[in-house]
Amino acid sequence: MDFLRRVSDAFGRYMAAIVVVITALALFVPESSLWIQTGWINPLLMVVMFGMGLTLDFNDFRLVFTQPKYILLGCLAQFLIMPALAWGLSLAFSLDVALMAGVVLVGTCPGGTSSNVITYLSRGDVALSVGMTSVNTLLAPFLTPAITYMILNARISVDVMAMFMSIVQVVIVPIVLGFVINKLFSRLTKSLVDVLPAVSVTAICLIVACVVSHNASRILSTGWLVFVVVILHNVLGYLCGFVLGKVLGLNVARTKAISIEVGMQNSGLATSLAGSTFPDLAMATVPGALFSVWHNISGALLASVYRRWE
Repeated sequence: MDFLRRVSDAFGRYMAAIVVVITALALFVPESSLWIQTGWINPLLMVVMFGMGLTLDFNDFRLVFTQPKYILLGCLAQFLIMPALAWGLSLAFSLDVALMAGVVLVGTCPGGTSSNVITYLSRGDVALSVGMTSVNTLLAPFLTPAITYMILNARISVDVMAMFMSIVQVVIVPIVLGFVINKLFSRLTKSLVDVLPAVSVTAICLIVACVVSHNASRILSTGWLVFVVVILHNVLGYLCGFVLGKVLGLNVARTKAISIEVGMQNSGLATSLAGSTFPDLAMATVPGALFSVWHNISGALLASVYRRWE
């Protein structure tokens, strides 16, 4: 078990580098990853969400009731700032419908579990980060389809109910199942939590490799455009969250947590939803896959900066 812990810790520590290598291989040598079927994306994401559920207990939701204003602030920031940035960047760069759909889905999805890790590494308010991610994720079945519909309906048909059911199936059910198992068999789950980073990183890498390899020629044909939009979306999210925290006079730890929560998205979910909601728009899955790569790199860089800010 000690060996598995060390391996899992290495996976978590070098996640950004691992994802970059996998992405480069899938992009420039797509044959290396074409064996990963697109039908695997949802089950792989369910594995990641189940792992998140295994790490949750009632204490993680205590902040929701003791300091609800900070959780509410995080939710409002998450579901207002990132969708607005997605819409604005899509218009500014005149993205086609497929890429716009993918970018908007990244923006309307909740924060990713990576934000909790980056907040910890940044010496931010981890309890607030976990609370925001948990509540945002539980709100996602309602807010993600609704906001996506509001932004995209004039350009493309959005099946709100199908998106709702997909989020419930892929996100909510695995998280609740993991939460229940953690409650009933806490002694067993505590021994498993240490190896979860390796499982989650492996699942994320498989998702990214699948999407990138199956769309390699399309990604390369878009040139720099989609990369620039993804990077700006993420970095502006960090910046807006930071400015919001400073304007509202939040302490340093909470400002870090909100900045990271806003900027880091559940891009795996965005990729999954793009594939199931817009099956005729192959490129819609690309922004989510690229965001998965980039936000792990930027998150690691941001953590090194935030650690010095006390």
